Amino acid sequence: MAPTSIDHPGEQAAADPIKLLAIRETPLSLDEVFRAVGDDASGGTTLFVGTVRNHDGGADVDRLGYSCHPTAEAELRRVAEKVVANHPVRALAAVHRVGDLAVGDIAVIVAVSCPHRGEAFEASRKLIDDLKHEVPIWKHQTFSDGTEEWVGAC
Repeated sequence: MAPTSIDHPGEQAAADPIKLLAIRETPLSLDEVFRAVGDDASGGTTLFVGTVRNHDGGADVDRLGYSCHPTAEAELRRVAEKVVANHPVRALAAVHRVGDLAVGDIAVIVAVSCPHRGEAFEASRKLIDDLKHEVPIWKHQTFSDGTEEWVGAC
């Protein structure tokens, strides 16, 4: 499955705080996400970056790949809308990578701008936690001993 991007800045209303949502096969950009949530009325902006680590559960990870369900983009939007509805978010962005990734690669970036730092931290934490628990994106890990594991699969 070739994921598509749902980041269409020209199609969103100017007042829409959801600035960038995407599931991509290409490397993710910290600069792009940070620019997307720039807001002069915000006193706090958080940026969370999830990277591929070299171990999991005491085992060495050689490689991993992410895949997603065709509904992943719609679920990502639903999660983002829920965060916006429950927090004073002025700007929000979330991008997740799919495909084969190497240790050290960026797998996910979420960013939130709010009037105050505490609000930004709370909204960002809710966004990444709900993304990881509710958006159907699955991780396939291959360990150095040759074993494999799927994480997040139903």
